[in-house]
Amino acid sequence: MSDDNAPQPSVAPTRPPTKSASAKSAPPKPASRGARQTATYLSKRLTAAGLRPVSKYGQNFLIDLNLVELIARSADIGPHDIVLEIGTGVGSLTSIMAQQAGAILTVEIDQNLYQLASEELAPFPHVKMIQGDALKNKSTFRDDIMESIRDAKSRLPDDSKFMLVANLPYNVATPIVSNLLHQTPPPDRIVVTIQKELGERMVAGPGSKDYGALSVWVQATCKAEIVRILPPSVFWPRPKVESAIVRLDVDHERRSAIPDLNYFHQTVRALFFHRRKFLRSVTISAMKGRLDKPTIDEILSRLGHGETARTEELTLEQISELVEALRQAELNQL
Repeated sequence: MSDDNAPQPSVAPTRPPTKSASAKSAPPKPASRGARQTATYLSKRLTAAGLRPVSKYGQNFLIDLNLVELIARSADIGPHDIVLEIGTGVGSLTSIMAQQAGAILTVEIDQNLYQLASEELAPFPHVKMIQGDALKNKSTFRDDIMESIRDAKSRLPDDSKFMLVANLPYNVATPIVSNLLHQTPPPDRIVVTIQKELGERMVAGPGSKDYGALSVWVQATCKAEIVRILPPSVFWPRPKVESAIVRLDVDHERRSAIPDLNYFHQTVRALFFHRRKFLRSVTISAMKGRLDKPTIDEILSRLGHGETARTEELTLEQISELVEALRQAELNQL
């Protein structure tokens, strides 16, 4: 991870340039980028700068402009909305969104790509860039990123929305999405390109092979859908797996109904650590040193979970009831 955590300028909400702007300052039209957003164009541009994709950063550029535009279109970005983008790349998606959003904060870990994207995004004063890692560690966003988001949101109209819209690097997709759902303010919407397998886990239901802690965490706070499955051929370099555009609409009422988000998330992860074992054994393991076996047995019996019940078979509502019962039992011991 980068150690570049120096304070960055806050995002300044500014209306995108209008059609009446001079030719010199007017933003390029999406259509004008069609011939450029290709493997050949990207290869030549990076080569000219003495660069090549860096695998450790999960760099796979989306080279189908129609799909780049689909990502932006799926987010329904409005003129008062603030967008966070993780993985600026060469700024292709950023440039399209800049013609729609009130403010954009885009983060790029690769210093060389940061410089290239800076040239592409120069016409947009309401786009601010940060060079570095979006995560302070695996469980926390960098403080200056969320501070910039909060500052921009405070200066935008009350009906403004905060969104994460990005072609996410595969190696940080799970921590980015999971951690952002903890943040204040939480996003109103997330539209991201991620591994197909990860997208399927987010929308999976009880009893399926993909159902797990991520499924429960996402669905407990969001309405989730897969917008489009993408083949490797639409990326450069080609990844070894299929990808998916996923849209998550945060249900603020559902999210606020969870008494303790951190407790819920951590407990769900513990309950699914051995997802195919019997529920009683995984619950005892998850609550070791916190609740004794008789208390756990009483909770499971009260909630109607028999000896052969397994975590992977429980519905979202059943898991929520169980986690809250465990939390209350812990509080009663204080």
